[in-house]
Amino acid sequence: MAASSETAFFISPDSRISYPPPAEFPSNGTFPEIPLKFCFTAGDAGCARHINPKKSMNSYRPGAMKTWAVEERPREKVMANGIQFLSDSELLAILLGSGIRNMTAVELARHLLRSAGNNLHELGRQSLSDLLKIRGVGPAKAITILAAMELGRRRAGMQQVERITVKSSRTVYDLFHPLLGDLDHEEFWLLMLNRANRVLGRYKVSQGGLAGTVIDTRIILKKALDHLASSIIVCHNHPSGNKQPSDADAQITEKLKKAADMIEIKLLDHVIIADKSYFSFADEGLIL
Repeated sequence: MAASSETAFFISPDSRISYPPPAEFPSNGTFPEIPLKFCFTAGDAGCARHINPKKSMNSYRPGAMKTWAVEERPREKVMANGIQFLSDSELLAILLGSGIRNMTAVELARHLLRSAGNNLHELGRQSLSDLLKIRGVGPAKAITILAAMELGRRRAGMQQVERITVKSSRTVYDLFHPLLGDLDHEEFWLLMLNRANRVLGRYKVSQGGLAGTVIDTRIILKKALDHLASSIIVCHNHPSGNKQPSDADAQITEKLKKAADMIEIKLLDHVIIADKSYFSFADEGLIL
C-alpha cells in the first residue's frame, strides 16, 4: 500500500501505540498490505493500520438529522405521513437543518419556540438581531427562519383582492392583517374601490419606523386617479399593539378627506391594524 497523507499508527505486542514507525518497518515509503479489519494476538511482531483522523472525526456530527432514530427524523416523517402531521418544532427543525452540541435540531427548535412564548405569531415578529441572541442560532439559521416567515406572510396576503367587495371595516381588516399584523414598523396602505365597492387594487404608500410614517396625500390621490377609483380606504398598523388613533392619525384623515372631496373621490374609512384588533374611523363616526 503506497504511503499517503494519512497518519500511520503502529501497535506493538504490548498494546502500546507508537509514531513514527519502529525501525523494523521499511523506510522506503511503502507498507505491507493489511486488511482494514483485523485482530491482534500475543506474540505478533507488530502490525500497522492506516487511519485518517479527519475522516474519523467528521463521520459523526452531533445533532445531524441522519444520526437520529428513523422515527425521530422530521424529513422521514414527511415522506411517510405528510407534512401536516409534523409539530411546529419539527417543521422549524427542518428549517434549522442541524442542532448544536448536546442539542438536536428539534430540541433547538423547541428552545427557539419557547423564547417566543411557544407562539408562531410572536416568532414571526422577531427581527434578525432578536434571533441572533438565541443560543445556537447563527446568521444562516436566523435568515432561513426570517425567509420562511416572510413567505408565509406574503402567501397570506396574496388573495385575489380585485374580486373582493368591501362591505365593512372587518373586510378591510381581513385584507390587511396578514400583511401588517406582525410587523415591527409602520406601513401605510391605500385600497381603491369602484362604484360597487369592489376592490380595484391596493398600494403601499409609505413605510416608516416604530412610531410613525410620512404620508403624502398627493401620492394617494394620484394613485386613485390612475385606477379611476370612485372611493378609497386607507389603512396602517400600530406595532405597539395600541389600536387607538393618535392626533397625527386624526389630522391626516381629515386632510386626506378634504383633498379627496375636491376631486370627487370619497374617503370611506381609515382603519388602524393593531395585532389582533383594529380601529375604524367610519365605525366610530369620525368620517362622514
